[in-house]
Amino acid sequence: MGLLDVAKTLAQVPTLLALKKGMAPRPLTDRDCVGALVERNAATWPDAPALLFEGRTVSWHDFNLLANRYAAALRAEGLSRGDTASVFMENRVEFLALLIALNKLGVIAGLINTNLRGRPLSHCVTVTASRKCIFGAELAPALAEVRAELALDPERDYLGVADGALAAPEWSRDLNALLVSDDPGNPVETADNLLGGHAFYIFTSGTTGLPKAAVLSNRRYLSSALLAHKAALKCSQKDRIYVCLPLYHGTGLMIGMGASFSSGASVFLRRKFSASSFLREVREHGTTCFIYIGELCRYLVATPAQPDDHRNPLRSVMGNGLRPDIWPVFKSRFGIRRIAEFYGASEGNVAFANLLNKDCTVGMTSVRHALVRYDIDADEIMRDANGRCVPAAPGEPGLMLGHISPDAVFEGYTNAEATEKKIVRDAFESGDAWFNSGDLMRTVDVGFALGYPHYQFVDRIGDTFRWKSENVSTNEVGEIINAFQQIRFSNVYGVTIPGTDGRAGMAALTLAPGTTALDLEGFSQHVMRELPAYARPVFLRVEPEIDVTGTFKMVKGALRDEGYDLSRVRDPLFVLKPGSSRYEPLDAEFAAEIGRGTAGY
Repeated sequence: MGLLDVAKTLAQVPTLLALKKGMAPRPLTDRDCVGALVERNAATWPDAPALLFEGRTVSWHDFNLLANRYAAALRAEGLSRGDTASVFMENRVEFLALLIALNKLGVIAGLINTNLRGRPLSHCVTVTASRKCIFGAELAPALAEVRAELALDPERDYLGVADGALAAPEWSRDLNALLVSDDPGNPVETADNLLGGHAFYIFTSGTTGLPKAAVLSNRRYLSSALLAHKAALKCSQKDRIYVCLPLYHGTGLMIGMGASFSSGASVFLRRKFSASSFLREVREHGTTCFIYIGELCRYLVATPAQPDDHRNPLRSVMGNGLRPDIWPVFKSRFGIRRIAEFYGASEGNVAFANLLNKDCTVGMTSVRHALVRYDIDADEIMRDANGRCVPAAPGEPGLMLGHISPDAVFEGYTNAEATEKKIVRDAFESGDAWFNSGDLMRTVDVGFALGYPHYQFVDRIGDTFRWKSENVSTNEVGEIINAFQQIRFSNVYGVTIPGTDGRAGMAALTLAPGTTALDLEGFSQHVMRELPAYARPVFLRVEPEIDVTGTFKMVKGALRDEGYDLSRVRDPLFVLKPGSSRYEPLDAEFAAEIGRGTAGY
């Protein structure tokens, strides 16, 4: 342990002490909300930039004004506290203004993944009992496909928002046309919003079924925002944050925009990430902070290196999923001084953050938690003779559990049954309750760390895996695959591809009676139409029979182990190559490219 390491760690103490005081859990009955942060910024720095987007600069005053105008229009449309409105829109100024407008009114925004199509899309609108669907004109075709399935008034409940020259479709009402021209002022409802009130529904692919709506309260949002602002990015109103992650996800919304709302820092906002434009935009717009997911860092490291890559204004980055093998290269090449890796689930009650700027760790937490032994093959928590969970040994991967208490509430989902399935009861003593993260983690030695154990993420368990920074529910994908007329059963699981993050989808298929060969053209069209890109299986395996346990659970262990290895699998194997829309047989030449990490995934 070097003296320099100790000195750097001790230098973090004042910030941590201030954060601990500022993040003491506030009563859920206190009045505060996300929209109130924007109002404060507009009052404090009215002329300072809040957002830079596609050549447009919006001040805090003008951003708050647009949110107020949307709030007035949505109130006139009948939305009020406790209602839910679905929001289906790409990253842009109007999307953020709408979220703030709804929050000011006490209306819950259901944030729908812009990649969803068909049944998953209609499900997300329906499951939250949305009274309105507010959408961007850029996504109108996707919504048009499912309108007949939704219990919304076709003449009043679809509110379209133009996207530049692209107007809202004729079958919707143009929300911008409903805006008042004058300044309606801050809504009176905002002052009565409670910390315990629901702010957003963020959809997460759980271990079963279609996407679940995870509850995000004002208190949890504000806590995450303060953490990102004060202790992770350490930003102020003078900083500028580069945000290119989708804002329907927690990382972009809670960490990126949260740090901005909490500190007054401006945001350079992008619809989507571009590795080729990244460094030029960082320099051009003076962004000092960057919100990442590990996949983006891998893309950046893969771009051709230039001798001056480190000459840029970036100093602090925050995100999750940065692999240990990419970490030092990314940090050194781009001159990053502070990497605040974090870990947390959208619906979870425990989060970890690398606040001491240690390498290759998701950091620490002050919330009571436990790592317990997990039987991967049996897919269940290991318990001792007394029925209690067995703690994992130091350094041993274990299932992360977060203790549920008044100060660490598990807000759960809109579905009570789904919420209960995520709770582990009587774990260490009778009557206790713990949130099941579904993730394997382990402790790591990071040197002097003020007595706080630090952790690394290991892997997902059960029926969910991560691919392209999205959680993929194997059951949800399996249900959609099974809808193809030639499929009798499908067993979906994740497999590793060298040089990529997470696991790629693979499906073992059993064909329907009388079917001698899979119709690759028809099946490909079905998958491309019904599944978002990240959820489409990369590999297919056609089996004569499906392997199940004595309780009729599909066996995945051997399938995962064999993967797409041509030397071990005698069944027909097919692959969806990068950029292709059709499955084709996996041959030795392309399999070798995959093995070398040069296949383009």
